Amino acid sequence: MKLSDVSKTAIITLRSHVAHTRDGPILVDSMTEYVVHKLKAFAAPGTEQVLDRQLSAALTNHLAIRARKYDAIANEFIARHPGCTVVNLGCGFDTRYWRIDNQQCSYIELDLPEVIEIKREILKGRLEYELIGRSVLDRSWIDQVTQRGNHHVLLIAEGLFMYLERDEVIRLFQAFSARFYRSQIALEVVTEKYTRGMWKKIIILKMKKEIGLDSGSSYHFGVRNARELESFASGIRVVEEWSYVKDPDIRPRLFKYLGFSRTQWTIIATINENR
Repeated sequence: MKLSDVSKTAIITLRSHVAHTRDGPILVDSMTEYVVHKLKAFAAPGTEQVLDRQLSAALTNHLAIRARKYDAIANEFIARHPGCTVVNLGCGFDTRYWRIDNQQCSYIELDLPEVIEIKREILKGRLEYELIGRSVLDRSWIDQVTQRGNHHVLLIAEGLFMYLERDEVIRLFQAFSARFYRSQIALEVVTEKYTRGMWKKIIILKMKKEIGLDSGSSYHFGVRNARELESFASGIRVVEEWSYVKDPDIRPRLFKYLGFSRTQWTIIATINENR
């Protein structure tokens, strides 16, 4: 199993879900432990650093709360649009399919070919949805998704866009605007200052301390505010912002009072809502 540092962060996310499935009550998903167990069977030099690393309680808390929120976003969209399509971009080893109302939607996951190859092998016999092994930047995946229709599509980008270059993100939003109608995107973003200068170096050092990764795991894309996304393409309208630090289950509770709500947060936007 050979994964980039960015792809390895998906294992950290998965292990955080395991921690909170065991301890509750934030996240309940029995498939997480199954996938971690299978991943260890595929382990290769370089992956033990994330498969066995001791994770901080604050990190696992944040990632579990974030997952619960994105599950809720998906379920709310599905409830409003039964029969819709939900696309999990940069899915990693996520097991969201088993945490949402999967019988009322078409569910698709997209990630790099090496991640999807491993995931197919891990989930064989249990795989009930479509996997696409392609970079999100290879926009041909949109053709595959829209074979079912281009209306009522929910795009989920949990921990993805900050690793892309700004012009790449803008081009993606332009493609979304051109191809999807009465649809929605939920994406995590970071403040623009985290992508340059001293702040960028601080984030790299923090990532290395927290998860043992450095190269390829720093942030490249950030925004000054949510409305900035609306300038990327026509038909994009921000409808909600959410920060994990405002969640009642945040730990340590002190995070609520440190002004972090718009340093790394989630933006929900509609795509051509009225067309």
